[in-house]
Formats: sequence, structure tokens, C-alpha cells
Amino acid sequence: MTTSKKHVMSLLGLVLTVSAVNAYAYTGQEFAGEAKISLKQARAIALKAYPGKITDEELEQEKGGSGLRYSFDIQHGKVTHEVGVDAKNGSLLENAAEGPNPD
Repeated sequence: MTTSKKHVMSLLGLVLTVSAVNAYAYTGQEFAGEAKISLKQARAIALKAYPGKITDEELEQEKGGSGLRYSFDIQHGKVTHEVGVDAKNGSLLENAAEGPNPD
């Protein structure tokens, strides 16, 4: 294998590794210091409310509850629910099927 091909393969491996790490990132990490409930705890609460596969997750400032919430899109079969968990006290804020125009 030529040096050029080795460099390309190394770069490709690095890109794939970084992509895999970013797949586990969530939107809103800048608010994590304000949260009293961890992302792991919030996931467990959300999946208890609506079992399935989490396809999207974020931490956001939004009206209702303490004003800071984890929002999860959870797919079960062909149905996707948006489940909201208060990031400061762990209460369930939302558990509803996503509409035709999800945010």
C-alpha cells in the first residue's frame, strides 16, 4: 500500500471514529450544568413512559415545568412519541405522538 493510500485510510478511520462519537452527543449540552437530573436518568424516565428506541434527544429551555427539559423522540413500531422530562426534578412533562410537523 502506498503512503498516500495509508494516509487516506487513516483519515477515513479518524472521520468514522469522530462520527461515531458525535452520534451519542445531544443538542443543548450547554445547559447541562443547570440540570439536576442526568441524561442517563432522564432517558430511563422517558423509556419507562414510552418504551422504544430513542431516535433524537436534546436538552432545551422551554416553558412548562422548571423551564429546562430533556426532550426525546422515541420510536416504537411506526409511531414516534415526543417525551419530555423536567431536567431539574425528573417529572414527566410530555408524552404524545409526534404530529405531522415535529419541531
